[in-house]
Amino acid sequence: MNKVILMGRLTRDPEVRYSQGGENSLAIARYTLAVDRRFNRNQGGDNQQTADFIQCVAFGRSGEFAEKYFRKGIKIAVTGRIQTGSYTNKDGATVYTTEVVVEDQEFAESKNSSGAGGDFSGGAGGAAPASGAADGFMNVPDGIDEELPFN
Repeated sequence: MNKVILMGRLTRDPEVRYSQGGENSLAIARYTLAVDRRFNRNQGGDNQQTADFIQCVAFGRSGEFAEKYFRKGIKIAVTGRIQTGSYTNKDGATVYTTEVVVEDQEFAESKNSSGAGGDFSGGAGGAAPASGAADGFMNVPDGIDEELPFN
């Protein structure tokens, strides 16, 4: 079985290209995820956080989604499979590659918590977000005697 599950932050905006084929061109998005490792102890005995930088490639609609919505710094979760390969560079040396072929990708945090800007308050024209909305829910004021708007 070849199954990979990763959660990390994009190191830069995805690089997207389209295959040749006219109307049937295929989106190919490449991006790198910085995936935190568990804490390691350095020589002084202190906990030190390190990261692995994993190359990912998404094809078709997944590639188009990455192009439209993914930006540097956002946290995403990816499932896929590891694929290895090799090629000969212009100097004649063999270069070995390892990347994750994305089968599923999704946001791993809200836009507000990532610091990527924007808000999900849904208000019109600069409406202020509800106070006390640390968990993303609006506080309901006391004294409302109306029924809830659903059964």
